[in-house]
Amino acid sequence: MVVSMLSGVSALLAQAPTTQELADKLALDSQILSEQFYYYTVVIMWLIHVGFMSYEAGAGRRKNVMATAMKNILTIAVVTPTFYYFGWWIYGCFNTGIIPFKPSDFVNSVHASEVAMANFCSTTYPWAANLGPNLNDHISGVFWAAFLLFSWTTASILSGALIERVRLSAYLVLGSILGSVIWILDASWGWSAYGFLNMRYGFHDSIAGLVVHGVAGAFTLGVLLNLGPRIGKYTRDGLARTFRPHNLHLTLMGLMLIFTGFYAFYAACLVIQSTTLPGWGTIYLNPTTLSSITFSITIGFAAGFTGGYFASRGDPFWTLSGGLAGVISVSAGADIYAPTMVYLIAMFGGALAVYAGGFIENKLRIDDAVGAVAVHGVCGFWSPLAVGLFAAGYPTGLNNVPSSLTGACRRRWSSKGSTTLSSRPTSIPSSLGPRRSSSSRTAPRFPPLRSCSRATVTS
Repeated sequence: MVVSMLSGVSALLAQAPTTQELADKLALDSQILSEQFYYYTVVIMWLIHVGFMSYEAGAGRRKNVMATAMKNILTIAVVTPTFYYFGWWIYGCFNTGIIPFKPSDFVNSVHASEVAMANFCSTTYPWAANLGPNLNDHISGVFWAAFLLFSWTTASILSGALIERVRLSAYLVLGSILGSVIWILDASWGWSAYGFLNMRYGFHDSIAGLVVHGVAGAFTLGVLLNLGPRIGKYTRDGLARTFRPHNLHLTLMGLMLIFTGFYAFYAACLVIQSTTLPGWGTIYLNPTTLSSITFSITIGFAAGFTGGYFASRGDPFWTLSGGLAGVISVSAGADIYAPTMVYLIAMFGGALAVYAGGFIENKLRIDDAVGAVAVHGVCGFWSPLAVGLFAAGYPTGLNNVPSSLTGACRRRWSSKGSTTLSSRPTSIPSSLGPRRSSSSRTAPRFPPLRSCSRATVTS
């Protein structure tokens, strides 16, 4: 009997998976969980574009409804292929500046962050094995799709401001440039784990307040300056006429759909790592949680509604637009703000959008049909400024560079011209641990930064 028991135990032990097999299965489970997470955020983010179409169709006059709808549909048709063929490559290979690098420039580097940057760049070419069916890659497709939805959002911001007077072909060209070149280049610099803005300056924009909304708003302002107002918008005396939405209910419903999709937008801005603590990271690979950004987006909406309501004296359009402005205002620091700080910053942002919208329309005489420049542009720039004002000193990115209002340069040159600074590991470790590290690591060899003060140079 004892012999049979021992033989049974031996058989069980023989069938037990090895430590390596268990690690491989755990890694596969984590990858599949990440794949599902990003896939569902992409599905829900479609509501943002349903909302944009409803919002713009309701805000315009009845005769322009179908033209507006077609403009939104064709946005998807032109931005998707352009983003696939060169937009994603721009994101992966322009981290060091306006000139792209080649993976071979860094792939043999002794610095882990440079090797990781080079490896990611090599997966973003349209002919890369990762940008197609690949049984060994669960992440590239859904991660690319999440960024694609962000690109649609930037083009849709432009679309709303130009309704009722832009030629369709001209808009599609501009939308492709914004959605597949301008914003994604900015994201490569300041919304990537390896972008020079956060690696050198501590630029902190965790949910893309400036990178998506501010950049799209600035681009839109430039287009509006060249396009001019709708016929009849301004009187001979320069006074603005109000073009009432033909269906305010449809406009407000569109905004509510955008708000719903924004929860997925926020979630897709995080990196999920289910096998490490705390399980989530920002795009800069700093630790955070999904609960942190849930506080920020929910309270941001509420505070933005409040600020928009009082600033506009109860105007329905600007009350709801204030909610969107409030969320954009707290996006840059959504991972670190306390709820009370979120409320104050978002309420100010909601009111700021109302006053900025009135100034743009009445003083600058720029016909922004949906207030896109005020809501997305002005509040998008206010978002990272608020981080510099109220979260200065918070360490950002792989180099733990403290956030600041001015973006203090952290580089130091030695007598041999190498570059060193205090850093965390270059990927999410098994335990994210404390925010700062006392270890020293050689940083990526970015081109020399001439704007650094003399005090940072060591001999």
